[in-house]
Amino acid sequence: MRQKLRDLGFSIGTLPTGKRNQITDVSGVRVGHVTIREERDERTVVRTGVTAVLPHGGNWFLEKVPAACFVLNGFGKTAGLVQVEELGTIESPIMLTNTFSVGAVWQGTLEYMLAMTPEIGDTTGSANIVVGECNDSYLNAARALAVTKAHAKQAIAEARVDMEEGAVGAGTGMMCFGWKGGVGSSSRIAGGMYTVGALVVSNFGRREELRFVSYVPPSFDERDVPPGSIMMIVATDAPLDARQLKRLAKRAAMGLARTGSHVHHGSGDIVIAFSTAYTIPFVADSGHQALPPLVRDDAPLMNELFQAAVEATEEAIWNSLTMAETTTGRNGRVGETIPYSLLQRMKWAGE
Repeated sequence: MRQKLRDLGFSIGTLPTGKRNQITDVSGVRVGHVTIREERDERTVVRTGVTAVLPHGGNWFLEKVPAACFVLNGFGKTAGLVQVEELGTIESPIMLTNTFSVGAVWQGTLEYMLAMTPEIGDTTGSANIVVGECNDSYLNAARALAVTKAHAKQAIAEARVDMEEGAVGAGTGMMCFGWKGGVGSSSRIAGGMYTVGALVVSNFGRREELRFVSYVPPSFDERDVPPGSIMMIVATDAPLDARQLKRLAKRAAMGLARTGSHVHHGSGDIVIAFSTAYTIPFVADSGHQALPPLVRDDAPLMNELFQAAVEATEEAIWNSLTMAETTTGRNGRVGETIPYSLLQRMKWAGE
């Protein structure tokens, strides 16, 4: 049974975690996975999937959430970020999958939302679907296009509070620092009142880059592994607007850097941040949007929110490693789980 970093006796940072130490500690957030493992023939070994992050349990189109995105390195094939950047809202689940499956997942999510909201495309305009991706083609037969619209719908429908981590969903075929990567999550409490949660799909880096771990040369040529990427989702229940959420998203990049990432040329390193503190209704009686009192930028609380994003992202990446199981893939390749014995050099407290 694989374990999270804290269960192994290690901790990152000084802020307390939420109850589950997952992004779902943020009220309303749920996560669903569909994991696809198939051996169609000797060459077509499928190791991929879909992960859905739901901002809340209602209708996302009719009740949008404030959001922002930050592109640390743009070697990615995401969908929907242009409108997030322009309008500062998210009106769909955040969907994660492999590079070649963005289209199928986008279509499946759209169909799910059309069934949920008859107004879309009829009495209203279009819906902006957000899909992120990483390249899992080292282990997964990406050309098989195994992910379908139905898988996207299933991931949304099966989203729940108690989420799985490791080699599941969008993380099924991912590699991280030359070891088996995948989905990881963590959370922090800021100011004793607000939760910040992070979820990552980790698929980046070489073994020599990973900090606080004894180096073990890989038994394979790391040049065969695609250069990246990582998707980082940051959620909070703190009342922040889109501008402040972009500031929060940028701090997730610091959590990535603390693990040792060099952010390679071919890596898509992308952060999406949102708040559940309030929603922005599609239908309104007024031409003005009422907002709750927002956290002041110069308040000490804002610094704790920044710290929470850094710590939660860093620990989420570690959990994606420690929770992932060894996975065989195409062409006889193996994504090896990181041995816990290598983690004995890890030291955060007081470093």
